[in-house]
Amino acid sequence: MRRLFKSLQCFLCFGLLASMLASCGKEAAVVPEEPEVQAEETPKITIGFSQLGAESDWRSMNTESMLSTFSAELGYNLIYENGQQKQANQITAIRKFIQQDVDYIVLAPVTETGWDTVLEEAKNAGIPVILMDRRVDVQDEELFTCWIGSDFEVEGRKACEWLHRYAQLQKFSEEDLHIVNIQGTLGATAQLGRTRGLQDAAKLYSWDLLEETTGDFTQTKGKEVMTDLLKKYDTINVVYCENDNEAFGVIEAIEESGRKVGCDLAGGEILVLSFDGVSPIAINDCLEGKIACIAECNPLLGSRVQTIIEELEAGKTPEKFEYVSETLFSAVEDITEVEVDGVSHAVTVLNAENVEKLNKR
Repeated sequence: MRRLFKSLQCFLCFGLLASMLASCGKEAAVVPEEPEVQAEETPKITIGFSQLGAESDWRSMNTESMLSTFSAELGYNLIYENGQQKQANQITAIRKFIQQDVDYIVLAPVTETGWDTVLEEAKNAGIPVILMDRRVDVQDEELFTCWIGSDFEVEGRKACEWLHRYAQLQKFSEEDLHIVNIQGTLGATAQLGRTRGLQDAAKLYSWDLLEETTGDFTQTKGKEVMTDLLKKYDTINVVYCENDNEAFGVIEAIEESGRKVGCDLAGGEILVLSFDGVSPIAINDCLEGKIACIAECNPLLGSRVQTIIEELEAGKTPEKFEYVSETLFSAVEDITEVEVDGVSHAVTVLNAENVEKLNKR
């Protein structure tokens, strides 16, 4: 609608100018030939995209999904800004988008709080804001148009239900599960939801949740904190990693300590749970049992954001909150589904054939 208003302004100005020229030329004896009418190109839709950073394989795939969807060839002008994990950078980017008078702003926020002022500025400028992946905690939800992403708490609960089912299959006492949680960036929607999912399950099933500490969603930090935790606790037998990159670092730390990663809890192996499932390394690790189960987090949100923009262009109102569908990945054949709040969720049992397909995404 904002682009249509701009086009109408240009059209009216052109019409007024033509009328004035016609009036001035009444005394002219020669009527000039009418110029050939050129087909007016449809103006490109300009989108300001503030991505929080590039901290993980998931984030890189998510960014690529946006860049490939909103290409110039498809009629878009995408202005991309990498926030480098700093909210201040993202706020600066949004203000720049407002100055550039973009048609839409897409924001993947680094944390939930601290957005009220800048989103109020976008609202006053009449620019719709579409949230992607992570949410914001604002007093007025009218400050953003809609949100699309994953239900991170359900992701966590699905992973924990898989662990509960697996312990039962192994006839392993759940009170003997000694768990450490390598959290994501503190305050991020994914961290909050996945942490809450584990905390609730630990209370429900009497798990021993030894400690929770952030790995910032990175492989380097994941390895660093896991190395310290292994020195601090000699009873760890489950590591709950809030993304795959942390899991890679955790596996390195466990193997370098002389312990073994795997699904044989009774045999003294350390079982690793993870989230995302976008990297071929993670999928292959899961097939081999180095990661026991991965709760998928779908990063391919570009086409879904495109659908939202098309609805807005057509004057429609999109859903305020939209969740994407996701599965669990595991090589354990005996668990093909888990149930959360009475809803059954599929488990994709990995094998050589479907791993090859997943790795070609």
